[in-house]
Amino acid sequence: MIVRPKAMAVARVVGLPSPQPDELGKSQTHAGRPRISLIDDAPRPPFPRLATESALWMNNATLVWGDRLVRPFGLTSARWQIMGAIAYADRPQPVAWLARDLGANRQNVQRIVNELEQEGLLRFENNPHHKRAQLVVLTAAGKRAYDDAIRAWDPAADDLARGLSPDELATALRVLSVLRSRLAASHAREDEADA
Repeated sequence: MIVRPKAMAVARVVGLPSPQPDELGKSQTHAGRPRISLIDDAPRPPFPRLATESALWMNNATLVWGDRLVRPFGLTSARWQIMGAIAYADRPQPVAWLARDLGANRQNVQRIVNELEQEGLLRFENNPHHKRAQLVVLTAAGKRAYDDAIRAWDPAADDLARGLSPDELATALRVLSVLRSRLAASHAREDEADA
């Protein structure tokens, strides 16, 4: 068995305790729930695992970066992301459609949308096609907060990309697009199996 140091670092980032030497091979739980094993039973090529671990780390680092960036506007990364989905939609959408477009859990999106509505950043409108699935739209205050966040994001994103060539950025975008498509296809297959 091999314990990968990078996996242990990712465990720390996502808040899971790292496996101890005397825990090798034991069934591990966290708060009474099974947790992802960070122990390999057999050696594997390192790239897929490293890519996955890097993606997990980047996700967490990006959320922290985004939270700090939009905090002055009363937002979090999750709120900002949902407001972006609303802002860029061709027309007002119900929560279920926003969740699908974001690849997010509908209940989580609903909770955040409700909070934003209570704070006056979003409002609900009647949906002519469905009585219960109201449409979600930005209020004037929500549009201002979102626009302020975008103005802060533009130079911050440029800073992150500084020193990377256009070819490097294009390659990164292609790889991320392929991985996103594969994850979306996997989710769709699981949703069909659950239906």
